[in-house]
Amino acid sequence: MTVEFYEFRCFEDNFGLLAHDRASGATVALDAPEAGPIFAALAEKGWTLTDIWLTHHHYDHIDAVGELKARFPQARVVGARKDIHRLPPLDRAVGEGDILPLGASSAVALETPGHTLGHLAYYFEDDDAVVVGDTLFSLGCGRVMEGTMPMMHQTLMRLAGLPGETLVFCGHEYTAANARFAATVDPENPLLAERIREVTDLRARGEFTLPTTIARERETNPFLRAANPQVQKALGLEFADPVEVFTILRERKNRF
Repeated sequence: MTVEFYEFRCFEDNFGLLAHDRASGATVALDAPEAGPIFAALAEKGWTLTDIWLTHHHYDHIDAVGELKARFPQARVVGARKDIHRLPPLDRAVGEGDILPLGASSAVALETPGHTLGHLAYYFEDDDAVVVGDTLFSLGCGRVMEGTMPMMHQTLMRLAGLPGETLVFCGHEYTAANARFAATVDPENPLLAERIREVTDLRARGEFTLPTTIARERETNPFLRAANPQVQKALGLEFADPVEVFTILRERKNRF
């Protein structure tokens, strides 16, 4: 891997994430939730911020942009062209398929609507990693706040189609809460039971449950398993359309 990822905590349950190109020294903050922890992470690693890439417009993903730019005025802010009216000032507005250079490395912007209409993910194909913001979580997914249920399901299926070894960096540490719900809708899944034991142990030690992988989420995340007969049976929806199953899963999780 030519890119090194460094994950750390912001606010109560947000993740901060830096990606550093070893060849050039270029460093991007993937979202900007809280300035203090980002400054501390940069100092700890000895990196200089060169870029800020935003996944979506919610305050807990953009709040620190002003402070980061004040200290690193050369840092280039990137965000969704579709959301330019509700993001901090952008140096580059991007959309589906746009290539974002990071020194000698790069990522591609993926439009991932559902949680918000302008949501982006950043896929580092050569480094087997994707940064998904609040679209996909380990054992869960984001609330459908602006899009539609079919839109969100389509987005999740697209992410699920990435290579299984792809590391998944999510915006929040929600895995333990998601696990409690997942166990109620996929109770016969031994891989889910194993993941829940692992998550319980990690959290007891104060460790992060991320990154996860696409392969692991395909096996254990009920929101990626709406077409799976076990999940459909647990919901009493055998042979139902996967979008209908996904919709019921998401509505149940909203009330859980």
